Amino acid sequence: MHRALRLDKVGRRYNLRGPWVLRNVDLTINPGDLVRVEGTNGTGKSTLLRLLAGIDAPTEGRITGRPRTAYVPERFPSALPFTPVGYLTHLGAVHGLSRPAAARAAEDWLHRFGATPYARTPMSQLSKGSSQKVAVAQALLADPELLVLDEAWTGLDAAARAELERAVAERTAAGGAVVFVDHDPDRLAGVPDATYAVREGALDRRTEQVTAPTGPHVVVEVQGPPGGRLPDLPLAAAEETVPGAYRVTVPVSHSDVLLRTLLTARPSWHVVSVARADIPLDQEGRA
Repeated sequence: MHRALRLDKVGRRYNLRGPWVLRNVDLTINPGDLVRVEGTNGTGKSTLLRLLAGIDAPTEGRITGRPRTAYVPERFPSALPFTPVGYLTHLGAVHGLSRPAAARAAEDWLHRFGATPYARTPMSQLSKGSSQKVAVAQALLADPELLVLDEAWTGLDAAARAELERAVAERTAAGGAVVFVDHDPDRLAGVPDATYAVREGALDRRTEQVTAPTGPHVVVEVQGPPGGRLPDLPLAAAEETVPGAYRVTVPVSHSDVLLRTLLTARPSWHVVSVARADIPLDQEGRA
């Protein structure tokens, strides 16, 4: 996402004489932003997300700077004439991947969300939770510059919910933007760059301080390359212990992203040790 997505005085209603669902919305989504949208049912949250995703067009105002966008709707149409792996492979090819690359990406994302056992089951036979894993995988398949999630965690099991949080952290760490709605007030608590509330068709930015999440953390000791600069990551607190060496503390949910970023940097960083903040681990993460 090389430029900001901007909404200028955007309004939306669904017929010429119908009520305004949204009116006079000004919003800027910058590369790397994580934005939460809140509001009670019927206030226009989903309409706003559909506008951001390009599914709906504004009735008034304008939207500029459209990035490559992926969208997880509140209700995913699961009764499609595909298996999950076939559907994702087809979408990957539509996004410009070669057929073999699309098939590998499909298998990888299904594995990450624990959907491999039914990768070749007709989608019409999947449960709501299984269908939701496919919905999330299809959005992440082609590394979108803007990821729009409308209640995307609903129906996922605990492992898949945690995996989606890691995927969100990966997207923002890579410079992509993520906008999400979720009914759980603790979802990604303390992480968003901004939180907006939709009230009576208007969009208001919340200004109160959000408490950082509590829970288990990981401490990573790293040695940097000569002249290397430690990458910025959400919720990572870094302390330089000696020149070029750092102790980085990050929530467990973001530890995979931190390690991946350090090890794939060019030049890469040397990971000296990894430990839970409360339970020492060896370098392979075993207790």
